[in-house]
Amino acid sequence: MTALIIFGIIIACIFAVAMIYNGLVTNKNRFKNAFAQIDVQLKRRYDLIPNLVEVVKKYMAHEKGTLEAVIQARNSAMTASNQAAGNPGDPGAMKSLASAEGMLTGALGKLFALSESYPDLKANQNMSQLQEELSSTENRIAFSRQAFNDAVMAYNIAREKFPANLIAGMFNFTEAQLLESTEAPEERKAPKVTF
Repeated sequence: MTALIIFGIIIACIFAVAMIYNGLVTNKNRFKNAFAQIDVQLKRRYDLIPNLVEVVKKYMAHEKGTLEAVIQARNSAMTASNQAAGNPGDPGAMKSLASAEGMLTGALGKLFALSESYPDLKANQNMSQLQEELSSTENRIAFSRQAFNDAVMAYNIAREKFPANLIAGMFNFTEAQLLESTEAPEERKAPKVTF
């Protein structure tokens, strides 16, 4: 009888470990899938940028430095995105991606600000269409980023709860990194409007 009870306890422990392990695997795969959705939208964004540069190049010939900055920022962001896709949740990869995306957003912002000085460019239908496509893509990236961060948070919470933290340590389930903005605190403040 005692042997049956001990055997039952061992089976229950093995079952509990398997359930916790499977839960951690499920959560990890959810955040990897969520990153894959970000990756799809980032690739769409990267594909739109060369078209935008070609349209703008015709009108802004003497703004070559700005155009080159956009292209360089795009290439850096693509490299960072590829590295992050290889290991979503890795703290170094997520920080590099966030930084590269911040530089690309800044370069695109500067390009759009300069384009305001060119009435023919503003009136160009291709430019308007590309700006709308990029804006739509930015919204999709924001939603995908939110889903990724939610999935990472769920994984990290599941990983840190007892007794899952013991299982996570035994099977090397490391903490995943959120994809955060790299804006400086002063850039996050709402602008002052005075009349």
